[in-house]
Amino acid sequence: MYPLTLSRFTLTSCLGSGLEATRRALADGRSGLTHWRVDDSGFDTFVGRVPALSDMRLPQPWADWECRNNRLAYLALHQDDFADCVARAALRYGARRVGVFIGTTTSGIRETEDAFARRDADGALPACFRYRHAHAGFAVADFVRSVLGLKGPATVISTACSSSAKVFPAAARMIASGTIDAAVVGGVDTLCGTTLFGFRSLELLAQTPCQPFDVDRTGLSLGEAGAFVLLERAAGAAAPDDVLLLGAGESSDAYHMSTPHPEGLGARLAIESALASARLSAQDIDYVNLHGTGTRTNDPAEDKAVTGLLGLRVPCSSTKGVTGHALGAAGAVEAIVSALAVQMRILPGGVTTQRQDPALHCNFLRAPQTGRVRRVLSNSFGFGGTNCALLIGAAAA
Repeated sequence: MYPLTLSRFTLTSCLGSGLEATRRALADGRSGLTHWRVDDSGFDTFVGRVPALSDMRLPQPWADWECRNNRLAYLALHQDDFADCVARAALRYGARRVGVFIGTTTSGIRETEDAFARRDADGALPACFRYRHAHAGFAVADFVRSVLGLKGPATVISTACSSSAKVFPAAARMIASGTIDAAVVGGVDTLCGTTLFGFRSLELLAQTPCQPFDVDRTGLSLGEAGAFVLLERAAGAAAPDDVLLLGAGESSDAYHMSTPHPEGLGARLAIESALASARLSAQDIDYVNLHGTGTRTNDPAEDKAVTGLLGLRVPCSSTKGVTGHALGAAGAVEAIVSALAVQMRILPGGVTTQRQDPALHCNFLRAPQTGRVRRVLSNSFGFGGTNCALLIGAAAA
């Protein structure tokens, strides 16, 4: 089933549109988080917002799909020659042989919130509100397939913060079955009241930029992002600079609705499964992109899982202080960050972390470092114990 080639990828986030903005931020150790006042009560937080979406509208023939989530998907798809690369793949294989697998948690809930705020005296929603094209969970996959002109199978995975990591093994299974020859995988999530107030009610929202693995960490910083990858079977003679999906592992520990198992058992199972699928050992991993949300319970659980399996040697960091936590898009965002780490030979830093918690023992990097990065473990762990670990590596390795 593995390896698969990441033939083309693209990322749009608070750092900017396209990969170059992300490369610069990773190399410079720069965060894209900005201040945000949640409501009139004076509660402040920091978020990773994509400013370009505010003045953007979808062109015809997709005007009926108008919502912030689909605007972000459209913007991201048209960076880094991604849409053209997919078009070429559709010509090679046929449009019915390219699948679409998207992770999201919010879809177009923001538009639903606005629609409810504009109900008339009888409670009717505005006539312009289109549930199927905006709010429905499947909307973003249907939209992406329409924009790219694809006709293959399409699905949305919504397993909280692991959503767009799980699309990688889902696509790999369908390619292995012979149903499709290639897949567009990724994630799209945008800021909305449901997530902002929801995480605030759980007391998980930091009022400063999030500080994963910091002794003074107080919670997470939400972000929004659109991240896409074209996955294809690895060629027999892959180019040395090709980046591959080497393996993936999933688990469901079902310990608690919003808290991970304190010993990181579900996370450990996912990492073990990823290593087994790639036929790799702990010594083969050069860098770990941690899930690293900056909450009091998530970081210790992940620390136990990672150090218990990989030891204290391997460099680790969380880039959520750079992009924010993009929820359903986080897995794809960090898979692409992992691919860039391989290409750039850089170990990204957890740039907002000031002092590592002495109770956490992983080799946490607070600043970017240059070095050989052949194989990267990227972790994504969601509410309810929906865990996924991806292994990204260089073909030359």
